[in-house]
Amino acid sequence: MIKLTDVAKSYRTTEVETRALDGVSLEIGSHEFLAVLGPSGCGKSTLLNILGLIDSPSEGSFQFLGEEISGFSEDKLTRLRRAHIGFVFQSFNLIDDLTVAENVEVALIYRGVAARERKQRVAEALEHVGIAHRGKHRPQQLSGGQQQRVAVARALVSKPKLILADEPTGNLDTANGEAVMALLSGAVELGATVVMVTHSLAHASVAKRSITLLDGRVVSESLLAA
Repeated sequence: MIKLTDVAKSYRTTEVETRALDGVSLEIGSHEFLAVLGPSGCGKSTLLNILGLIDSPSEGSFQFLGEEISGFSEDKLTRLRRAHIGFVFQSFNLIDDLTVAENVEVALIYRGVAARERKQRVAEALEHVGIAHRGKHRPQQLSGGQQQRVAVARALVSKPKLILADEPTGNLDTANGEAVMALLSGAVELGATVVMVTHSLAHASVAKRSITLLDGRVVSESLLAA
């Protein structure tokens, strides 16, 4: 599904150049669960932004779904992102003025899904994450664990090929963290590929494979769950 070859990313100001990624080569297969580990500032978020078509490499090759995307326009990247990628963030990123159901529905509106189908798919997604009874509530009326379930439902509702999760359990207690990990594992079983950035070794162990970044480079790789 994804192939990075000697990918580098540099950020420049008038005085300083920061190399956030430095020669990363990585392949991620379909239906894989990959955990990305490493200390703060090692390049994890930059890698996730590139995989999510939010940012572009400064150097190297990036193939997504069999296509080299380095020359794609911003409009084409946006269409690819909306069609194939779901995001789960540590800070939930829900819209306070919308209900739980409306927050999930947003992902389908961006994809041009018809209203009747949106309603059905939102209901199914909320049922799947165990929060259907909260559909008419606002995000601020929910606990952190419930908000993250909504965020997972929003990522799942469009049935993306790739789910990118950035510290999805970072603001949750143990029980809610484990529940979110179960939902991500379930998404893989249903056919998605999941790439998760985490500081938690326990949660990383749920993945099939992990890589560790340091100073913008992949310094180790481990096969985890059988």
